[in-house]
Amino acid sequence: MKFARKLATMAAALAMVATPALAVEVSTAAGPKTIDKVPQKVAVYDMAAIDTLASIGIKPSGVPEKLFVPELTEANKDAAKIGTLFEPDLEALNELAPDLVVVGGRSSAKAEATAKVAPTIDMTMDGDDLLGQAKERLAAYGEIFGKADEAAAAAGKLDAAVEAARQAVKGKGKALIIMTNGPKITAYGAGSRFGWVHKALDLEPAVANIEASGHGEAVSFEFISKANPDWLLVLDRAAAIGSSDQGAKATLDNELVAGTAAWEKGQVIYLPAADFYIAAGGVNSTQRVLSVIEQAFAKAQ
Repeated sequence: MKFARKLATMAAALAMVATPALAVEVSTAAGPKTIDKVPQKVAVYDMAAIDTLASIGIKPSGVPEKLFVPELTEANKDAAKIGTLFEPDLEALNELAPDLVVVGGRSSAKAEATAKVAPTIDMTMDGDDLLGQAKERLAAYGEIFGKADEAAAAAGKLDAAVEAARQAVKGKGKALIIMTNGPKITAYGAGSRFGWVHKALDLEPAVANIEASGHGEAVSFEFISKANPDWLLVLDRAAAIGSSDQGAKATLDNELVAGTAAWEKGQVIYLPAADFYIAAGGVNSTQRVLSVIEQAFAKAQ
C-alpha cells in the first residue's frame, strides 16, 4: 500500500510538471488543445478569428496581407503581414516569433506547416450551427487571453442581435438564400454553410430540399422564379473577394427574378458580402449581418 501511495504521489507530481499552473485547455476543430501561457504575440490566418478577437480587445501582431473586411483592414493596418489566407509566409512568421498561431477555414490546411514555427490552433467553423460554434470560439479566446468577462459580454451582445433579428423576421414570409458569382448563381438551404440564418432566426426556407453542399446548389433564374420567395437574401461573392466580375444586382436584373414576390415588394436583401462570406462566424461581422437582416424585415408590413 505504501508503495502504491508513493507511485500515486510521484504521478501527481509529474502531472504538475507536465501541465503549467496557468495552462488552459480549449476546444478546437482538431480537438482539445492545451495553451501553456497567455500569448503575448499572436499571428492569425482567419478573418473570423481576427474579428472575434477584436470583440475582446485582442489585436493580432501578424495578419494576412489582405483582410477583405474594411473594419478589419483599418484596425490591423499596423500588424505585420505574414502571407495570405491560403499561403502563410513561414519566413515572415518565423521572424515575427509569435507565441500562438490561429488558423481556420481557408487556412486550416496549413496548420501543420505553421505548427513547425509556433504552437497552432485550428478554429475552423462551418455548418448550420455556425452561431453555436462562434460562441464556443469566443469563449475559448476568452480563456486563452484571460478575457473571460469580455467574452461573456460579447456573447451577450451577439445573443441580443440574434433575438432582435428573430423578432423582426417573425411572420414575414419565406426566404431564399442565393450567392452570385459573376453570372453564376447557387442556392443555399437549411443545413448548408449559410443555413444558420434559417436555424437561428426561425426563418422558413422558400425551398425545403436544396442540396446541402458547401458550394451550394447551382440554380437558374427559372429556379428562383418557381421558388417565388417572399425574401431573397443575396451574397455577392465577387464583391466579397474584391473581384471585378459582374455584380449581384446586374446578374439578378431580369424578368424572371423581377416576377418574384421578393422583387415586387422590394424585399431583396444584399448582405454585407465580406462579413457573410469571408469572416463568417466572427462576432462583430455576424452582428453586422444580423443588423442588415433585422432592419430590412422591420420595414416590411
